[in-house]
Amino acid sequence: MDTSIFLVGLNHRTANVDIRERFALANHCSQELWAIPCSNNIRENIILSTCNRVEVVASGNTKTVDELLEDWARARNVSVDELKPYVYTYSHEEAIRHLFLVASSLDSMVVGEPQILGQLKKAYKQAASAKKTGPILNRLLHKAFSVAKRVRTETQVASNAVSISYAAVELAKRIFGDLSQHKAMLIGAGEMAELAAKHLLHFGIEELFVANRTFSRAQTLAEEFSARALPFESINETLPKVDIIITSTGSTDPIIRARNIVGVLRERKNRPMFFIDIAVPRDVDPDVNGIDNVYLYDIDDLKEIVEENLSSRKDEAHKAKKIVEDEVATYTQWLKSLEVQPTIVKLIDRHERIAHEELEHTLRHLDTSRLSAQSDPKAVKEELQNILEPMLQAIVHKINHEPLMYLKGESTHLGSIERINTIRSVFGLK
Repeated sequence: MDTSIFLVGLNHRTANVDIRERFALANHCSQELWAIPCSNNIRENIILSTCNRVEVVASGNTKTVDELLEDWARARNVSVDELKPYVYTYSHEEAIRHLFLVASSLDSMVVGEPQILGQLKKAYKQAASAKKTGPILNRLLHKAFSVAKRVRTETQVASNAVSISYAAVELAKRIFGDLSQHKAMLIGAGEMAELAAKHLLHFGIEELFVANRTFSRAQTLAEEFSARALPFESINETLPKVDIIITSTGSTDPIIRARNIVGVLRERKNRPMFFIDIAVPRDVDPDVNGIDNVYLYDIDDLKEIVEENLSSRKDEAHKAKKIVEDEVATYTQWLKSLEVQPTIVKLIDRHERIAHEELEHTLRHLDTSRLSAQSDPKAVKEELQNILEPMLQAIVHKINHEPLMYLKGESTHLGSIERINTIRSVFGLK
């Protein structure tokens, strides 16, 4: 069984988005159309292709990496030389460690982001469906998933907001607590608004309104998130109904003025309002912040929160990496047991066979008449065999002890292979 593990890939650090798009690999096709075919050199493989990375994990032999690169280049109709400048290659423990870091979101552009684990699970499911995985990668991926779970359970690496939109919603949650009793309005329907909508729904907002200058865009976003689309002109009349307002338009002038909010608060009977202005230039008149029961945060306020939380995540990432190292050691020990077990079995069988053959040879040529007055030579041989067999087993056990300790000793993957080859050479094991 080929137990060596290899990983080749490129990501947001080694290639810009144009390059990542150019070398992306389809990881949803059938067994027959799978981009990296299995072979004598590539026994198993999984393709992870996302917007930020393209990676292939495989088990095989020393020729695996070269064949992976050739297959990858062929799938994208490019030469290996075009691909190589952007690619990193890991093998054995390094490959295992990198995969565990990826699964735990410690190698992501934003440390702790949850999407990558779902993408990896999907990639594994597709590879398994296409019959591209086997015992080595099956166990490796399940171990990767358990590592990710440990990291999220035992550290705070995924806690706290690290995107502007998430920080905005988290701030609203701090002020209002349970969002299921509150309504929100998004003014603007761009990417920031879309992310904010996702987070608001995740925290159970009671009702969501979407207003945009282009009403059709507001309708599209509203349909996606079961919200209500509003004409841009109806913002002021809707303000008394909502507690949270997140603005992200491209307007050059404020669209919400302090003088308007005074009347809105009167209509709301002074119930608190929360404005999050993530537009540049700002959508909300800064004077709004001087009104009682109104909370206004702009993008600079949110950036400070994000930077504090990123710093906190980095501290937690150090704890998480210790967990990864523990799990790498556990998995490599299992792999090593697969590598050395056939040699251990052959070594023990060899010595037991030699001992048994020598015992048989000795008993066959034994002159029993000199050893006993018994009339039955067969009984004498049986008695001797019963005495000698345990002694020979003990000798075999002692002879095997040092070679077995040598095979099982602490070493890297390559060191383990070297030890196996040494024992096989010394004892003539095929």
